Formats: sequence, C-alpha cells, structure tokens
Amino acid sequence: MIVEAFPSGVVYISRQPIFLAAVLNRSESVFNLTHQMGDHKYIYLDIEDKDGNNLLHAAGKLAPSHKLNEISGAALQMQREMQWYKQVEKTISPSSRERMNNERKSPNMIFTEEHKNLKQEGEKWMKDTSGSCTIAAALIVTIMFAAAITVPGGSKSETGFPVFATDKMFLVFAISDAISLFASTTSLLMFLSILTSRYAEEDFLHVLPKRLIFGLGTLFLSITFMMVAFSATLYLVFGRKNAWVLIPVAALACLPVTSFVLLQYPLLADLISSTFGPGIFVKQSNRPFY
Repeated sequence: MIVEAFPSGVVYISRQPIFLAAVLNRSESVFNLTHQMGDHKYIYLDIEDKDGNNLLHAAGKLAPSHKLNEISGAALQMQREMQWYKQVEKTISPSSRERMNNERKSPNMIFTEEHKNLKQEGEKWMKDTSGSCTIAAALIVTIMFAAAITVPGGSKSETGFPVFATDKMFLVFAISDAISLFASTTSLLMFLSILTSRYAEEDFLHVLPKRLIFGLGTLFLSITFMMVAFSATLYLVFGRKNAWVLIPVAALACLPVTSFVLLQYPLLADLISSTFGPGIFVKQSNRPFY
C-alpha cells in the first residue's frame, strides 16, 4: 500500500532498501512482491546498503529469533534458512551472487559463520531422532526375521512344510511378515545413512529431510504389518475355534499403530510440508507491482 501511494518507497523505507529489510527480517509476504515485478526488478534487487551488503548477504545472516521459533526443530530451522538463501540466490542477478561486502566477505562466508551453531544443533537433532528410530527398526528386523523362520504352528517333521500352510490366515501372516521385514530393513538403512551423513549445509535442504521422511514412513509400515502378522499368528494358534478372539486382538493391535501416528505425525507433517509443499515463496497476485 505504501509503494502504491509512493512508488519511490520501493527503494528506501525506514532508511533501508525495502527488499533488503524484508530478507533480513524474513518477511516472505514482502519479498514475494518480486514475483509481480518485471525485468526492472534487478535495479532494486541488486541494491546494497552502506556496508556493501546485498540481498544475498542479508539472506546469509541468521533469521530473527521470533521467526526461527515459528519452526519446530533445529534441522527444519536450518532447512528454512537454506530455502531463503537459495530463493534469494535465484532472484538476484548472477553478478551479485559472489560479490564481496566492505569487510571482504562473500554471502556464502556470512551464511557459514552465522549458521554455525544452528547447523550443529540441527546435526544433533537429526542424529538423536535417527538414533532412537534405529533402535526400533533394528528390533523389528530381528523379531520379524525370527518369526519367518519359526512359523506359527511349526513345521511337519516329515516334509518340513508349515502345518498351517493351506490356511488363508497363514498367507496373511507370511505376506505381512515379509512386508514388515523389508520395510524395517529399509527404514534401518535410511536412519543409518542419516547418522553417517556428511552434514553439509545444503544437505539440510533436501537430502536429510527426504531420508528422515522415508525412514519414518517405512518404520510406520513395518510396525503396522508387524501387528497384522502378530494378530494372524494368534488367530492360527489360539483363535481357530474361538473367532471372538480376533476382536480384542484387533483392538489392541491398533494401539501401537495409533500411538506411533499420534506421536510422530506432527513431525512427519512438518517435514513433508516443508520439503514437498508449495513453500512460502509464491506469487500472491497477478497484479503488476511497481
């Protein structure tokens, strides 16, 4: 509204270039106005302050604490900071991306210095989360592998063929056990890859979040099918003549699955939204801006 009334306000508002102030304060609603500008926007996007800092230098500085606190988890905070840096890098002209300020510092140097502590906190958060999930995945792998060898009801001594091999519920058990084993093994590998990652700054943008999403997703699958396999086993061994057994078993089997969803869904939802969602850098209107 200010710029519509006073077009020259696009250059300076409160003694500072408007887009530079928007990047420093992580105000995406103001910065997104660049999407509504024509090619003349580079005149305003390549502007520098009195210290020689351009928009990418501003993106390299740590966001205000109140903006960081809107995002849960140091790793997701680091991801958002990388998203800002990459978006500004795409927005400004190529000649401004490696420009030094008055202190002879490039934007990348400032980003590394300013985000050193946040990067360490993000690495610790990722490792702690992956370490906890690795234990769960390893236990499921062990259990499901043992269940595949010692099938419910045992095997016939003459042929070694499972006793309940012709039962439809045994097929449910076999399929569920296999899916759970493969899913938990995949989940374990994903979490191990996070633990052994190099943790470069750009890894927080896509690589690490995608691995964590895939690891949590496959872990959920393994827990779900583990409960299905366990329920099928109880039915084969104890419930063949007592069908009512399936009711409490099914109800109790849903408990750990539901608990996992309730506990991990907020984290998984934030990860998916931040990594695969439309993001915060979107065109707000088709109306030309200045």
